[in-house]
Amino acid sequence: MAIHKIVLDEDFADDFSLVAIHCSEEAYKVAYLLNQNLNLCLQRSSSDLDFSSEFREVNFPIFEFEDQFQYTNYYLVANKCKSKVDDEAKHDDLFAETISERSVVTHLLPEFKKADFFLKIESDFENIPLRKNIALINEIKQVISAYEVEVSQIKSNNNLIFN
Repeated sequence: MAIHKIVLDEDFADDFSLVAIHCSEEAYKVAYLLNQNLNLCLQRSSSDLDFSSEFREVNFPIFEFEDQFQYTNYYLVANKCKSKVDDEAKHDDLFAETISERSVVTHLLPEFKKADFFLKIESDFENIPLRKNIALINEIKQVISAYEVEVSQIKSNNNLIFN
């Protein structure tokens, strides 16, 4: 019996652009501001991006918009998720077993811990007006800064698969 070996030389990862956004507002407010300034229609996805990490569940809210005329998909996702973890402290004192909670921040892309949000843009066309969009995002009063992230710098790009 012959053995057939399939070699996948080409990377089948989707081509996309990624914009890091530094903003202290809530996710729904950032989506609203992007809708107003970029003429998008970002809407909250019916399901969040869920991960199980170190015995806790973390959820990242996703806002999405499909521009059918430009064949472009926009995804706004939070980079930070705060969750509470129970700590059990055992001491030989009056309160032998005390359970305390501490807040833990989990990042979607740990290599970009300072970014608050990411705007992922998937398009079938090569000419996305990315510089124009970044300039418009930087003009928003509540946004501290926005810049393009090189896709080659992303180590955990599996976290950016939303479908």
